[in-house]
Amino acid sequence: MCGFVGFVGKLENKETVLNSMMDTIVHRGPDSAGAYMDEDLALGFRRLSIIDLTSEGDQPLYNEDRTKILTFNGEIYNYQELREELIAAGHVFVSKSDSETVLHGYEEWGEKVLDRLRGMYAFVIWDTLEKKLFGARDIFGVKPFYYASMQDSFLFGSEIKSFLEHPHFDQVFNENALGNYLSFQFVPTNETFFKGVFCLQPGHYFIYQGSSLNTVRYFEPNFTGDCTKSFDEVVDEIEAVLKESVEKHKSADVEVASYLSSGVDSSYLTLLGEVDRTFTVGFEKGVYSEINEAKEFAARIHIKNDAKVITPDEYWENLSDIMYYMDEPVADPSAIALYFLSEAAAKKVKVVLSGEGSDELFGGYNIYCEPLEHTGFNKIPFGLRRVMGKFAENCLPRGMKGRGYLMRHGKTLEERYFANATNIFTEKEASKILKNPQEPGIQKVTKPLYDRVKEKDDVTKMQYVDLHLWMVHDILMKGDKMGMANSLEVRVPFLDKKVLDLALTLPLAYKVQPPRTKVALRAAANRMIPEKTAQKKKLGFPIPTRVWLREDKYYKMVKESFTSDSAQKFFHSEKLVQLLEDHKTGKHKNEKTDNSRKIWTIYIFLVWYERFFANGKPIHPNKVLR
Repeated sequence: MCGFVGFVGKLENKETVLNSMMDTIVHRGPDSAGAYMDEDLALGFRRLSIIDLTSEGDQPLYNEDRTKILTFNGEIYNYQELREELIAAGHVFVSKSDSETVLHGYEEWGEKVLDRLRGMYAFVIWDTLEKKLFGARDIFGVKPFYYASMQDSFLFGSEIKSFLEHPHFDQVFNENALGNYLSFQFVPTNETFFKGVFCLQPGHYFIYQGSSLNTVRYFEPNFTGDCTKSFDEVVDEIEAVLKESVEKHKSADVEVASYLSSGVDSSYLTLLGEVDRTFTVGFEKGVYSEINEAKEFAARIHIKNDAKVITPDEYWENLSDIMYYMDEPVADPSAIALYFLSEAAAKKVKVVLSGEGSDELFGGYNIYCEPLEHTGFNKIPFGLRRVMGKFAENCLPRGMKGRGYLMRHGKTLEERYFANATNIFTEKEASKILKNPQEPGIQKVTKPLYDRVKEKDDVTKMQYVDLHLWMVHDILMKGDKMGMANSLEVRVPFLDKKVLDLALTLPLAYKVQPPRTKVALRAAANRMIPEKTAQKKKLGFPIPTRVWLREDKYYKMVKESFTSDSAQKFFHSEKLVQLLEDHKTGKHKNEKTDNSRKIWTIYIFLVWYERFFANGKPIHPNKVLR
């Protein structure tokens, strides 16, 4: 696990610039550094040693005649099998690292090496003879990859902040991304909030040669649902493939631990992985803490559990630094909790297992039940339901029971579902608070995705959308950035190529049977963990932002932000304050009001904007790294 930076282009002080870029991502790899430079390219690397702890595993790595150079971020879990095949083909290895397998694989198979890789990765290979740069990102998007073309230079790397050190980089805010951000709580496309900076999408590679960039999609998941096996046979297969995946994801020359909540995913992985140590965080007692349940489970299987209670003050006081590590605002309150979880784990280990991806692959979100519920109401002609939905939206008071239900069922799935987040801004609401309202953009983002799965059932459509939007730009973004902020490698056994192959074949009934979700996966877990854990309803990561925003201390902090120069630059500040006031009092026109998600989405954006744009180049947090 590491990070890389680089650029193609002429520059006089190339070494100085490259070192500055590398310094900004030292948290991704505090163990060692490496660089390569020639007339056309500069390549920098920071290493967190996991496999092959010797200096032989340091990067950049070279092929036999040193005509191809690799920097790689991630892990390849089938590297030993590929290594044997490549050695048999005549390739000479100089290290035991998994990264070198990618380099020789590219020599042997070219771009087709990507079809053989099983793992999480982002990497570049520079061909010194053809002066060609080849870059790729894994099929799920576990590892980040950014690039930008500016002033005859092509910049690339693991984190955007490294680009700010390059003299050809124009640090310009991309206001066009703000509208969609307010609805999704993240930027849902390959654009970023930095104008001209793009993220390489999952399952894509690019070739940059002679100032020309060509991007190609090399992988796309296809939910076939064509399994004809019995339910018990499928449960057997799920158990077997997850055992094998966890075993592969434990490959390391250091201790591997696990995150642990009270839910089925982390509990099942913890038991399958036979780890010695787990980590949990929570807030105050009750609904906002899973610590007691996690400790109870850990004690049952005789493993250690380190738990931390996050105080409100440390949560709020670290927001600016956390947004620095995030690169872009992600208004998911659990991202901040994940930072503290990673921080706690990094004090003891370098690698943890985590349960991301199971919901998207196996049908785990509670909202996936919705298309299968209330089928009687759906027999009403859609035209009439649409009229009822518009009436509810425009005429019924907010908070009235049934209003949301009528609104949702008055729209097609393609109109109403765009991400696994609720109570964020509708496009109409966003246009009212923005000083420069933007053209509606939600369906511009989602329509191409829905078009690819138009023949599938509604639950599968939702999975496909979440797999490409919610999981990539929220779940995996925060997982990587918060882990690496603390020099911690987070591995995700559910997001494995063989696990995916099985999940894609599951019929609807093996995924969702309202009110049950992840039906087959839970059945597999139930064989090893208590039923109350295996069958526990999806909870997410409970954060008490709703409560905090009604306390004077945090209310005042947010109000100050909402009336700042930065806020007034983009928003009608008085409308932001009204959102906050309505939430604090809990009433608006005799309705119960919870504006916490809307408030948080704006506040996180403003915290991020202040760090990256309002005050010049952001300063790296003064943090001691191992």
